[in-house]
Amino acid sequence: MPRSFSFLCCSLLAVAIISSCSVNPYAATNKSYKKQAKAYARTLSEVPQENQEGVTYPQGDYWVGATNFNMRKPNFVIIHHTAQNSTEHTLKTFTTPATSVSAHYVIGRDGKVYHMLNDYLRAWHAGVGKWGNNTDINSSSIGIELDNNGAEPFSEEQVNSLLGVLAMLKKKYDIPTANFIGHSDIAPTRKNDPNPAFPWRKMAENGYGLWYDQNVLDSVMVAKTYPVTDSTILKSGIQDSLVVFEQVPLHPVPEYFNPEEALRIIGYDTRNLNAAIKAFKLHFIQENVNAILTENDKRILYNLYKKYL
Repeated sequence: MPRSFSFLCCSLLAVAIISSCSVNPYAATNKSYKKQAKAYARTLSEVPQENQEGVTYPQGDYWVGATNFNMRKPNFVIIHHTAQNSTEHTLKTFTTPATSVSAHYVIGRDGKVYHMLNDYLRAWHAGVGKWGNNTDINSSSIGIELDNNGAEPFSEEQVNSLLGVLAMLKKKYDIPTANFIGHSDIAPTRKNDPNPAFPWRKMAENGYGLWYDQNVLDSVMVAKTYPVTDSTILKSGIQDSLVVFEQVPLHPVPEYFNPEEALRIIGYDTRNLNAAIKAFKLHFIQENVNAILTENDKRILYNLYKKYL
């Protein structure tokens, strides 16, 4: 066998091996995605007046197509953890029809970002939830899943990639800062993601979600005067009052403050108040996640409440 022919055969074999290794393992589900997207595109291109069923009102003499419109855009970003063991596990879950769940983005522990669904399409990530008066979160949001088993920290690579995705989404769709929230926020106690290790403060410092002022828990020393009631001291004529120095909150919570109303103003579903408190603490306190609001918790809640007004 000529040497040049042998070399050519080896080269072709190497190319074939490389090509076989680079085949997308999700080629079949990608084909399904394109097929569904084309079906929705056909629906969008239909003439409205010619394709309506069950109409009981008189229609116009002819169809008039508006000339001023564009695509609907997302207005919220919901952050999740996958509660699964690997990125591949999650990708498999989101490409299996029987699971009936999906997200727009999946970010691996290594920081790799999988953009699984066009941002304008409705993913099935939020489930039953409520934020303010919005009861169909899927229709107005982008879902981002972070590869995390639910009990571990989030890697630096993963957080950096998330910040990159959020920057793109905020700029592209003009999403309000307050509208970057977690799955647990919209589904109190039904969901607990992202877990308490999620860096919400870092997100807020970069413009994704709100956070409380850092001096909200500070206190100051003040002098307080108390009347003396001890009869011995009063008879001695030494003093009839006592000055005591005490630590008091720099930002006290007013007596009229209503925590339930504050949670509702922020967006939480307060029909189950205990659940709403737990969700609030998971996001903003991130320790002792229970249904009890301590005095410090109330100071944080009051500070946030004023930001959301």
